Amino acid sequence: MARIGFERLAHAYPGGGGYALKPMDMVWEDAGAYALLGPSGCGKTTLLNIVSGLLRPSEGRVLFGAADVTALPTERRNVAQVFQFPVVYDTMTVRENLAFPLRNRGVPAAAARGRVEYVARLLGLTRDLDRPARNLGADEKQKISLGRGLVRNDVAAILFDEPLTVIDPNLKWELRSRLKELHREVPVTMIYVTHDQTEALTFADRVAVMSEGEVVQMGTPEALFERPAHTFVGHFIGSPGMNLLPCAVEGRQALLPGGLHVTLPHAYPALSGQVELGIRPEFATLADEGLPVTIRRLEDLGRRRIARLELAGRPFAATLPEGMPVPAEPRLLLQPAQLHVYAGGRLMPGEA
Repeated sequence: MARIGFERLAHAYPGGGGYALKPMDMVWEDAGAYALLGPSGCGKTTLLNIVSGLLRPSEGRVLFGAADVTALPTERRNVAQVFQFPVVYDTMTVRENLAFPLRNRGVPAAAARGRVEYVARLLGLTRDLDRPARNLGADEKQKISLGRGLVRNDVAAILFDEPLTVIDPNLKWELRSRLKELHREVPVTMIYVTHDQTEALTFADRVAVMSEGEVVQMGTPEALFERPAHTFVGHFIGSPGMNLLPCAVEGRQALLPGGLHVTLPHAYPALSGQVELGIRPEFATLADEGLPVTIRRLEDLGRRRIARLELAGRPFAATLPEGMPVPAEPRLLLQPAQLHVYAGGRLMPGEA
């Protein structure tokens, strides 16, 4: 197991015209469960490849504990990798597939057998141990890939690169839950790359949200939802994402287009750049009092209803309380403690 650290780490591909991964300092604690979350092209796979040793960064250092591994190849970093598409040996049984990494390292047969049976039990593969891998579906094959990463008890970290992409949607929830259970059973550093917020937030204890080669925020799922440090995080996390309205801020007042005023929980100094007021739909509610809005449509999501509105000439999403009829003259209530002010895309702390 390893504590993984980055010191001024950055990467630019030759002829790429800039950083694919912008300079960063970051630490992943030993035995933590982490996720790299972001859209395609944001740099998350580049960062994972640097951790694994498949790619050497153009700047900075990678540390495993106190050891500088920046120049070490993959085979000397003692990491296990699980890729998007299952990598299994079809001519082998499930048991032989799981035992393969141990056999390569000369683990005694009895010890290898016990470890294989333990991992198979964790993954629900016990019944399939003596079946040829070629007869299994994609989900079982991906379980084998997961198992080969877990079967070694000496790895520094296990790296998952979009491991559930090819899995049937009905089985994704089961495998996500099983991965979380596995991390409790096998306390090893795990890093999970995905563009799917549900996968990231249900697996990881801490999530690094990436955009355009930069980690814009790393935090717990709760922190990312309740206090996004960047407008990208507010937009990317949540369904629907955070509402953002252009505004001017004077002390504790946010001035919206159309002459509307919103009282803020904190006072703010003079702000420069693009200033926006942010609040999540969960903390904005249709009511009989508050800001005037226009209803464009309602979306019934079963357990809740989302009202698509227009506020100050901008689209806005809010919740409609269960059982509440649509108001004849709709108004909007905003929870003051959940209002956030952003300047240049960054969260402003406000003054006491």
